[in-house]
Amino acid sequence: MKQAFLIQAHKDMDQLNALVAQLADPDFLVYVHLDRKCALDPARLHPAARLIQQRVEVRWGSFSQVEATLVSLRQILAEAPDFDKLLFLSAQDFPLLPNSLLKRELERMRERELIETAPIGPDGWKVAHRYQYFHREGGSRLERLACGLANRTLRLLKRTRRLPHGLAPHGGSSWWALSRPCLVEVLRLADSHPELARFCRTVQCPDELFFQTLVMHSSFAGRVLPENFRYIQWPEQGARNPKILDEADFERIRASRAHFCRKLDSRASAGLLARLVPWKESRAAA
Repeated sequence: MKQAFLIQAHKDMDQLNALVAQLADPDFLVYVHLDRKCALDPARLHPAARLIQQRVEVRWGSFSQVEATLVSLRQILAEAPDFDKLLFLSAQDFPLLPNSLLKRELERMRERELIETAPIGPDGWKVAHRYQYFHREGGSRLERLACGLANRTLRLLKRTRRLPHGLAPHGGSSWWALSRPCLVEVLRLADSHPELARFCRTVQCPDELFFQTLVMHSSFAGRVLPENFRYIQWPEQGARNPKILDEADFERIRASRAHFCRKLDSRASAGLLARLVPWKESRAAA
């Protein structure tokens, strides 16, 4: 069974192409979304990758991250009628399993949806403020002022926002592996609930809420394994970005059950990559 990969990239074409080269395989379909504001030349993209035609200008923490994923999924589903799962990656990810073992692991979990998710609230992931109040990452000064005024009004009235249609919010990591039928239903739900997309335009980090919420309100919720098999280190509680991994992290990565690690930087992680590549190759030979 074929597997599909969607890589979102915004810098360092050499690192992106090195990731595509790691995934080059007759059973893998690799798609790449290039941030519209980045200087990466599509003509330099590795020939094993397919380019997402509709490029979105992506801003951290904004709905543009969800929008870029949605337009990518629509193209992939239209072009690739036959694949098991789609694995959503950043260009700063690195695969820890050789392709043969990755295929085996994905086949073993064929009946599961791999997405880190938990209810958002006092008894779950405590980030309800992200949607209960208005946020506007990168908007105009007038838009940010309007959000601030609306939030002062909410606090004055002792009110908070709720998701439309009575949807219960779920959240987790942006990076996941979902089956083709699950993605078809997620897009159908997104199209039938356009109010959710409009609501999420004023949510902080909606990419960590939008897809989890739809999956957990779909017929595939019972198939969810709340794990994305990524090795990630956070420098501190509440940090905006994960740590850039380096050679000192090698032993912890090797001891993990992860399929991928992130974040890597071609310069800061050069020593780590020099150890990961031969270790990964040795796993293929074992």
